[in-house]
Amino acid sequence: MVMRENLAASMNAKLVGSGKETLVLAHGYGGEQSAWDKVVPLLSARRRVLLFDWCFSGAAKDPSLYNPNNYSSYDGFAEDLICVMEEMKVTSCVFVGHSMSAMVGCIASLKRPDLFTRLILVGASPRYLNIEDEGYKGGFNLSDIEEMLASIDAKYEQWAPAFASVVVDASDPLSIEKFAVSLKKMGPQTALSLAKTVFLSDHRSVLDKVAVPCNIIQTKNDVVVPFTVVEYMQSAIKAEGGCEVDIIDTEGHFPHLTAHLQFVQVLDRILGC
Repeated sequence: MVMRENLAASMNAKLVGSGKETLVLAHGYGGEQSAWDKVVPLLSARRRVLLFDWCFSGAAKDPSLYNPNNYSSYDGFAEDLICVMEEMKVTSCVFVGHSMSAMVGCIASLKRPDLFTRLILVGASPRYLNIEDEGYKGGFNLSDIEEMLASIDAKYEQWAPAFASVVVDASDPLSIEKFAVSLKKMGPQTALSLAKTVFLSDHRSVLDKVAVPCNIIQTKNDVVVPFTVVEYMQSAIKAEGGCEVDIIDTEGHFPHLTAHLQFVQVLDRILGC
């Protein structure tokens, strides 16, 4: 793995709170670390919390860090995660990864299992595309993904708020607007190349190799990740102790935005606090 100097600074990495345990919070596609704003004050009261903006985020200090050629798979993000943790001198953590970051955390745990004591996978999916002959239901047909990519390419300013209104609980307009704003900041070129990486990926083969204890957090109705995917992941992950699933009583793909108190309660229970 090639270490990049000052990556933590470029990705706005920061540690807040205090305690023996460190949580690493990693946002998903189109997001930035501000997605965790509601939960950080509660989590940091008893723990250290590491936050950062992925290089694709509109909040990252150096947009040139995101070169699509280096991020055609999640491996590049996993290496960035490890680099940031090392620069911030985080030697052990509970990793909380939302959406694409969940699988990034799984991959990073294979590269450096010593850095992770637990993986908490929020709205996770190893593959979004259906596979009819295998009976795998990822939630999307290829035509769905192609239509989305075409919309990103042709009318990004209109697509971003429309996408946000679909994936975030409709009863929470402020959270819809928050995600729409961060999504727009990412920009159409980055959004398009990263969407191809995310929505056309297949990381199912990673799951049975994960040895770090895992938990899955899912909402009761997530248009991005159907419950068939949750069941698949729970069955495929062979980590010691199995993989427990917690369902949060909210709609959409962002429980930390739309049901943050329930989200923190689930985390506290998982972590024994």
